[in-house]
Amino acid sequence: MAEQKPRFEPYNHPAGGWGAARATAKVLLEQSVVAKGSRALLSMNKPGGFKCPSCAFPDPDREKSLEFCENGAKALAVEATKKRVTRAFFEQHTVTELMAQSDYWLEEQGRLTEPMRYDSATDRYVPVSWDDAYAMIGDHLRALDDPDQAEFYTSGRTSNEAAFLYSIFVRAYGTNNFPDCSNMCHEPTSRGLPMSIGMGKGTIVMSDFDKAEAIFVIGQNTGTNSPRMMSNLVHARKHGVPIVVVNPMPERALIRFTEPQDPVQMATFGSTAIASEFVHIRIGGDLAFIKGVMKALFERENAGENILDRDFIAEHTTGFDAMREEVMTRSWDDITRISGIGEEQIRRVADIYARSRATIVCYGMGITQHQQGARMIQQLASFLMLRGNFGKPGAGIAPIRGHSNVQGDRTVGIDEKPTPAYLDRVRDVFGFEPPREHGHHVVESIKAMIAGTAKVFIGLGGNFIHAVPDTPVAYEAMRRLNLTVGIATKLNRGHLVHGRDALILPVIARSEIDRQKGGVQFITIEDAMSNVTSSKGILEPASADLRSEIEIVCRIARATLPDSAIPWESYIDDYDLIRDKIAAVYPNIYEGFVEKIQDPKGFHLDIAPRRRVWLTPSGKANFLLFPGLDVDDPIDDPAMLRLSTIRSHDQFNTTIYSNSDRYRGVYNDRMILFMNAQDRADRGLPPKARVALETIAEDGITRRVDGLTVLDYPMPRGAIAGYYPELNPLLPLGHFDEISGTPAAKSIPVRIAAIETTGTA
Repeated sequence: MAEQKPRFEPYNHPAGGWGAARATAKVLLEQSVVAKGSRALLSMNKPGGFKCPSCAFPDPDREKSLEFCENGAKALAVEATKKRVTRAFFEQHTVTELMAQSDYWLEEQGRLTEPMRYDSATDRYVPVSWDDAYAMIGDHLRALDDPDQAEFYTSGRTSNEAAFLYSIFVRAYGTNNFPDCSNMCHEPTSRGLPMSIGMGKGTIVMSDFDKAEAIFVIGQNTGTNSPRMMSNLVHARKHGVPIVVVNPMPERALIRFTEPQDPVQMATFGSTAIASEFVHIRIGGDLAFIKGVMKALFERENAGENILDRDFIAEHTTGFDAMREEVMTRSWDDITRISGIGEEQIRRVADIYARSRATIVCYGMGITQHQQGARMIQQLASFLMLRGNFGKPGAGIAPIRGHSNVQGDRTVGIDEKPTPAYLDRVRDVFGFEPPREHGHHVVESIKAMIAGTAKVFIGLGGNFIHAVPDTPVAYEAMRRLNLTVGIATKLNRGHLVHGRDALILPVIARSEIDRQKGGVQFITIEDAMSNVTSSKGILEPASADLRSEIEIVCRIARATLPDSAIPWESYIDDYDLIRDKIAAVYPNIYEGFVEKIQDPKGFHLDIAPRRRVWLTPSGKANFLLFPGLDVDDPIDDPAMLRLSTIRSHDQFNTTIYSNSDRYRGVYNDRMILFMNAQDRADRGLPPKARVALETIAEDGITRRVDGLTVLDYPMPRGAIAGYYPELNPLLPLGHFDEISGTPAAKSIPVRIAAIETTGTA
């Protein structure tokens, strides 16, 4: 692929629309799957078809002829691609040579076709039989002194059935080490929200968007990360529902959007204005802003207005008086200074909230990836409680999750901190005593690698090592492991940063037919609103030598635990047997699983707060204290900038579809730093200067990234943004949310370390 020159052009068109249509056609053409991909898109997210391997946003209540977005089409196209990574490819490239290639180049090579083993003598991957691969894994795991020396990662694309069996195998082996992708994104939801409302999941369903009278979208770039949600926002705005957008970056889709499936808008080049109120928050200013809105409401109550839902507060909550008292101690000067938002706008937003009888708060990683992300989510729950916005139509909290089954994996056992009750059920159903000690999350697993106590890493999907903080240190630690195993559809950086022994095991993709002895099988996922639906592929597998995730997990389990009484082989043949066991371990959640999943639209798991039932120790929802106004540690350095790592529009997590970012006007470059123009000028930087960034930290480690082009962008003063994972080397391993362990990737304290060149890049 010829390298194209970087260019930067402001994008002033609406998001979606013809731009999205052209991008969809382009990616199908590039992957040579126009006919095949178009046919598959008609089955994506449809009853009887397969679920998008991209985001976790639910299917709509209103059925449409096409139910996919631009990024879903990209995910399918690169999965259905005609390109192949064969043994001939690995004969042509050493691992060292492949490490020098970009993530985009690696992605573009296509689908893996057969199991491969690393050969240190040639620095190449070479073919290995499936039986030998399983035997190698079993030998390594049985050779460990302690099961806790192994780390078992799970990607959020993994199905409920595969994740459940993986959790049973790993616990039968003897550890609770389950670092997973949730640890890096929405773990503050899983750990923080239960303290407030008794459950670490969202409380809304899709129909609530039609009944809401106000919608808040906080710290979430909907048009790139959950594009199908834009249809709900467009529908709401057309019906006069105010949408309050809170974000440091004015994202194109949340300003104006054209619905690609609206023939009138497409024909007339029309669009819909989305944000009725854009709150241009400083990075880390969310707590101050929310407390400001609360303070405005309390002041109006003091003046005699009847704003709060006093009946709900009295009957269903505890802690209100202490929370109110703490908020009222905060001065308007501090609130406006720390949030970056003027008092007038805060009061205007408070009025929107006060007038709404049903409010939804949606949030993303702009909230979760801070040092106090979990406690910030608790404040959003408290904000909703003030007007009784739980357990009624059109109201509730909505964490907008990324990976398509990241929530489901947690529900069925991927949890490093399992409850005693769950472990008791595993013991009773499977007949072994599972380990009781808590295991490792992502940060702890990396620390174990650095310390040398971790010896084996198995990744069930994903690109673990390229997604974690402190990239150079993490790479070095991973390379000291005895064995690394990557179970994947495509080649990625995680296969190139490997242990002394290493395996790449290729899997059937979600869009592909899964044939077993019991016939063609389907799997299930749980979306971000707790709907469980089936997914059945329609395309022929990319290679006859691919295996399902379920078969790989079961074969590894048998190779590792040859005397296990668990009938692993039977689960390969018939996935209903797995679903029966899920129902047995989770009788209150998945009772009747096999029968319920026959419904083409699936079924909804019970969410107790929707019934105003609070599974907390007190039996009530809790207003929790979070003293102060900062969600990140203050840094006493006048040169400090707060860096937020972000995804481009042509990216899904670590998967790079191109080196461009259409909505932000960036083409053919990812080494970009978005900066307020006045901040740039104050530092003596000319337009499009090339600079180096350095982390401000007290641990004695120098973290630096060079070669970044500065682009003027409407960022708040003191805030900058750049792409993930390229800027992960700046994120210290110890910079994380204290409750959940999630890395604080949205607020990294940095400074400009050097000006490399001046003038136009």
